[in-house]
Amino acid sequence: MVQAICVHETGGPDVMRWERVDVGEPGPGEARIRHTAIGLNFIDTYFRSGLYPAPNGTPFSPGNEGAGLVQTVGEGVKHLKPGDRVAYVGPLGAYAQERIVPADRLVVIPEGIDDRTAAGMMLKGMTAQYLLRQTFRVGSQTTLLFHAAAGGVGLIAGQWAAHLGATVIGTAGSEEKIELAKAHGYQQMINYRTEDFVERVREITGGKGCDVVYDSVGQDTYPGSLDCLKPRGLWVSFGQSSGPITDFNLALLAQKGSLFATRPTLFNYIATREDLEATAGELFDVVQKGIVKIEVNQEYRLADAKQAHLDLEGRKTTGTTVLIP
Repeated sequence: MVQAICVHETGGPDVMRWERVDVGEPGPGEARIRHTAIGLNFIDTYFRSGLYPAPNGTPFSPGNEGAGLVQTVGEGVKHLKPGDRVAYVGPLGAYAQERIVPADRLVVIPEGIDDRTAAGMMLKGMTAQYLLRQTFRVGSQTTLLFHAAAGGVGLIAGQWAAHLGATVIGTAGSEEKIELAKAHGYQQMINYRTEDFVERVREITGGKGCDVVYDSVGQDTYPGSLDCLKPRGLWVSFGQSSGPITDFNLALLAQKGSLFATRPTLFNYIATREDLEATAGELFDVVQKGIVKIEVNQEYRLADAKQAHLDLEGRKTTGTTVLIP
């Protein structure tokens, strides 16, 4: 038996309970791992609240990201052995001291990257990879806007996009967060609490607008994000921290310049083992080379996951946060 955070009914942070659970032994194609660190992400709150339904219903443990040591492997697992340091994104269930994971979802952590860093960067870092390298191919001619620039994905994306030569514009809600984002690749920052981000983007771009807007905020930034784009620009809505967009009007894309829109999710970009290895491999490479620095700015005990969620939803955290079992 091990300890885990369990959710028996969805709701606020109070629904998370610290309980003993039975993990069992891995079956064919599976591995049992002991977590050394677990990543905290906004998507965790979506499952906890019920905004995203847990695939197998309740009870469940939240969490989609972690790092740890392989304890045992099931039949047919050839690429892992006990003692390997591994990290993963998905499936749900990371808020536990130990768990069973499909072995094909685990990647070996390379030398030079510690477990806390790996646990805190897999979901956010691979999200940045697919956003910048696949959803839209960012390069030296790209002008982009990234909402929530001081968040976990935002700080990684800012460094990476700047390395790719892009003009990188961001939004944040405080001067402290603005300064943090500027230190992570953003050349222009907008305080959305005191400035009209649409007007500021027009000023910064000389009225041209952006090639792509990356929007994980949702309700509060729609439809303003569309007004920040050039004709035929791309709006990438990859999250909804302020609430879901419930009244999306497809005709707006025509009215505002024959725009493109997509609602991607990381799990579609790493569905195959080949895609997972390529995406994780590129992330590991930029981190090992120092192009992207992963800073773990907050650390909580796993048993204190309730407080971690309160702080995350209260926008009191910046960058990467990990839970320690």
